[in-house]
Amino acid sequence: MSISVETFFLDPSAEGTLQARIQQMVAQGILAGRFRPGERLPSSRKMATHLGVSRITVTLAYTELVADDYLTSRGRSGYFVSDNAPEPPAFPAQRFNAGTVDWTRTIGQRFTPGLSLDKPSDWADYRYQFIYGQADKTLFDSANWRLCALRALGMRDFSALTSDYFDGDDPQLVDFIARQTLPRRGILANPDEILVTMGAQNALWLSAQVLLNSRRRAAIEDPCYPALRTILTQSRCQLSVVPVDDDGLPPQDLPEQTDVVFTTPSHQCPTAATMPLARREALLEKAEAEDFVIVEDDYEFEMSFLKSPSPSLKSLDKNGRVIYVGSFSKSLFPGLRLGYLVGPAPFIREARALRATVLRHPPGHIQRTVSYYLSLGHYDALVRRMSKTYHERRQVMVDALQNHGLTIAGQGTYGGSSVWLKAPDGVDTAQLAQQLQSDSVLVEPGAPFFAGEDPPNDYLRLAYSSIPASRIPEGIRLIACTIRNS
Repeated sequence: MSISVETFFLDPSAEGTLQARIQQMVAQGILAGRFRPGERLPSSRKMATHLGVSRITVTLAYTELVADDYLTSRGRSGYFVSDNAPEPPAFPAQRFNAGTVDWTRTIGQRFTPGLSLDKPSDWADYRYQFIYGQADKTLFDSANWRLCALRALGMRDFSALTSDYFDGDDPQLVDFIARQTLPRRGILANPDEILVTMGAQNALWLSAQVLLNSRRRAAIEDPCYPALRTILTQSRCQLSVVPVDDDGLPPQDLPEQTDVVFTTPSHQCPTAATMPLARREALLEKAEAEDFVIVEDDYEFEMSFLKSPSPSLKSLDKNGRVIYVGSFSKSLFPGLRLGYLVGPAPFIREARALRATVLRHPPGHIQRTVSYYLSLGHYDALVRRMSKTYHERRQVMVDALQNHGLTIAGQGTYGGSSVWLKAPDGVDTAQLAQQLQSDSVLVEPGAPFFAGEDPPNDYLRLAYSSIPASRIPEGIRLIACTIRNS
């Protein structure tokens, strides 16, 4: 790798000859870790032109750096950072001038959450990965994904790849969502009622921004998806939390003068409870009688391996009161960041305009790649493969939990990719999670899912999306042993 000449600047306040200042400039870059062993420096001619000095000055500086083993010369190939160059210090570099801005006063709004889910970047290095939402490379169809991505790069799709849609979406992807994806959930929608988003979280944010303000009230489930609660807190709306039961959100517990209800009826997050049909109808009747709208997050509906999924709320909606959120990121891979909003045209028009001011539209190449992956049948094949594997893993996990006397607190009716556990009284699952990491076990404490300043600390979520079935029993045994010794 070559180091760009644009990264080099002489410090006008530095003392010494030009040659010494060039040596110091290069040496400091190596000591700071910006230039690494094996990287090639700009030629003496290019460096001299860039710095406005004579070539012999640069050559002499390079020669001194070679003598000090900072650089090595490879004949006509040029100068490279030496493999024996001094290594950067292990401690982080400190800036001499931290600035005079009082950021505690200058920051107008704060977006850092309180309790949040911690997903280590090295999660794949753990042997027992009970962590939610990560892709399993043994299940993903990378060969066909690669072919679809290459096809989307072809000249035939040059416009989809390079065009600025401004506030629009790939018509081919929207058409597939309208004609294939949504009808499976009993939903019929026109193109002007569909908006492609950067994942479900972006869809939830757009919904909150369009529907809420400081005078309006939103109701959410408790526990719920932590990022949703953060989104609504940042919107500065009036927020009510409604505890869920074994059947999900109880409509009768919604507060009066609610404007928007956010719910996960088919697969409550995180308990996995499924809202019965009668309760869904009661929620819709209450929405009509009390004039509020519902945002339905239908995540993981594809993973319904135990039974066919219940009808979506949107499919039962006769009065246009339900806004539907779907995602391809959960079933394909989280890094995809592609979802969609479905709702009445006036709402979608405003959400589209808001999205255009923030990110215009999701990348055209990603949209077209997904469109091909869906339309060629690869997505359905992947979902069938994942459902079969998840079913097997879930059964192994349930058996292991029962064998060790651990309590499943949320029974998913239709499937999904995780279970919700209640730890014995007195067990702090945040501390439990820290202790388990030393045994190469990753779990998710449940406290971040709850609202309030003193959330319950004895719940945890165990996912099976990325752990082989063969490792689940031993992982559960380690969890149970650590709980007993707590």
